[in-house]
Amino acid sequence: MVKSKIKKEPLKLFSYGNAVSTQAGIAAASAVLIAGISLLIQFLNYGATSKLASKQAPSLIQLNNGEVIRTKAVEPLDRTYMVIKKFTSDTFIRLFNWDGLIQEFDEQGNPMTKPDSGIEIKNKEGKKIGRITTKAFEAAFALSENQDFRASFLRKLAQITPSGVFGNKIQVSLVPRYISNPRKIDKGKWEVDFISTLVTFKRSNNAGKGMSFNKTITLESVSTPQTPPSNTPGLAQKIYMIRKSGLEITQIVDLEL
Repeated sequence: MVKSKIKKEPLKLFSYGNAVSTQAGIAAASAVLIAGISLLIQFLNYGATSKLASKQAPSLIQLNNGEVIRTKAVEPLDRTYMVIKKFTSDTFIRLFNWDGLIQEFDEQGNPMTKPDSGIEIKNKEGKKIGRITTKAFEAAFALSENQDFRASFLRKLAQITPSGVFGNKIQVSLVPRYISNPRKIDKGKWEVDFISTLVTFKRSNNAGKGMSFNKTITLESVSTPQTPPSNTPGLAQKIYMIRKSGLEITQIVDLEL
């Protein structure tokens, strides 16, 4: 029998295969380069999209009453300067405008104005120390409850509110003159300088008498229900409305000019 001669190749641990042409090598290298560039572009696009999402441009929203407002996405503890200044101004105007009148609604929903009998305030021992207007009582829920701040403020407010306010003899108006841009002093915490004049009008002095009313106000961000249930009691709804900006006042001190 004739045995066939088979050429045996030595064992190779590494094999690089057959050589390829220069054109094929260039094409393969180009494909890898293009794929790398495409992947890099995708990463850059993702980063840009994430940055835009975190800094969303202001958008317009139309409310049910037809009013159009501008909105902007912010971090949970952040508030825009415009919101902080408006909250400060609105709160102080409600706290320190005393006209002895209150607006209510009849059964048909028509507004009607009537004299304000005020809210009696007591000291820690339960003794009556004075009255404040109903509007000021409601607006004071913009103040923090920490360290009994709101209650202490109401007691001081009752001591300076003239009794003639509730007899239509005296009217006090707050005239804001300047509200500084908020100064951020901590995460979710700001200071605002509020410069204004308190003008007291009496029947015997219709021209009014003014006095400087300058304060530095410290504010902090809080979480507040934006759409409370329809069966929420009236006072609670007013509290949520006053605090809907997600802010509360934690300190009020005199501002020395």
